[in-house]
Amino acid sequence: MMNEEEVMCLYENVASLTNEMLTAAREGEWEKLAELEARCSSQVSVLKHGEAPVPLSGALRERKVEIIRKILADDREIRNLAQPWMEQLSLLINSTGAERKLNQAYR
Repeated sequence: MMNEEEVMCLYENVASLTNEMLTAAREGEWEKLAELEARCSSQVSVLKHGEAPVPLSGALRERKVEIIRKILADDREIRNLAQPWMEQLSLLINSTGAERKLNQAYR
């Protein structure tokens, strides 16, 4: 199990990564966003398996809540920025599939 300091360090790392992810999404750097998301997911996995079930003390608990709120806000904005891109990508994939089917049908 991790101690309080290690847990808070991981939360800070996740917050930093989600901030970088938000910057990548704002700049339309989707590949970078995916790379950062993988790194973030890895950090979250460490937290899931290593965070002690013992509650943090007052100031640390408040800081943890603040960090989680920031992570969630960044995540919400990332999803809002990525949604139109995902819809566009879906349309492109679907139209490519339809084009391929037409080509095969009318060769």
